[in-house]
Amino acid sequence: MEDYSIKLYAMTCGWVTMPYGFFFAGKSGGYLAVPIQSYYIEHPKGTVLFDTGLETNLQSEDPEDVKQALGAYASLISVQYHAHEDIKSRLEAFGVDPAKINYVINSHLHFDHCGGNVSIPNARIIVQKREWQAAKNEENIEKQIYYPKLYDLGHDRLEIEGEHDLFGDGGVVLFPSYGHTPGHQSLKIKLEGKEVVLTGDACYLKKALETMTLPDALVVNDAENMKKSFELFKKLQSRGAKIIFGHDPEQSLTLTDGPIKQVTLRELI
Repeated sequence: MEDYSIKLYAMTCGWVTMPYGFFFAGKSGGYLAVPIQSYYIEHPKGTVLFDTGLETNLQSEDPEDVKQALGAYASLISVQYHAHEDIKSRLEAFGVDPAKINYVINSHLHFDHCGGNVSIPNARIIVQKREWQAAKNEENIEKQIYYPKLYDLGHDRLEIEGEHDLFGDGGVVLFPSYGHTPGHQSLKIKLEGKEVVLTGDACYLKKALETMTLPDALVVNDAENMKKSFELFKKLQSRGAKIIFGHDPEQSLTLTDGPIKQVTLRELI
């Protein structure tokens, strides 16, 4: 199989505003609005989503609905999310039937990365085993770190441990990037002869990787592992990989500031 036959599409499924210090440990003052990105991948052997954004009830005007969805972060963040910005609407507007997606790869199981799983009913969910265990842990659920209503929906599920080559040809490869959560994972894609890395929340911003500055401890489960993930991204970058950061507002403008759009290497140079 030629790797140029793989296509990658980005879409913005709402925005979230958080304290600036969430993104850079030791910094304070002000807030930063960042995009919630999801990605659609077409491979000759199947279709894939990397993360699914927010759940649709965040369109509700009922503050209790929103509070429940945001869990432990409800008092610290706000979402900007409107009709037709959910992943189902994005895909349908592009002519893709959400019911026919083969796989959903959740980088992790926080509200803004798995909230749209409900709209992709027939996909097989692929998650790191240790992430699923953390998300099923009653103590974590009580602390509102995880919200089972978003991800424990009865989907067929593949729990992996470590690196996983989805189609067996090196074109779509999941790999651990622990730190933000116990079982966070990122994704490598072969695109136009180059490797593209979707970091998820293992690295929020380009500036963070450039300065090797971790996020605030409030959003980091394991700082040592997160630092190792940063170092891995740096290593991949030095080998020519193109890095797509989890919530970078400047980079997102080159990918898409809204509806689904094909990603080419030109946007990543």
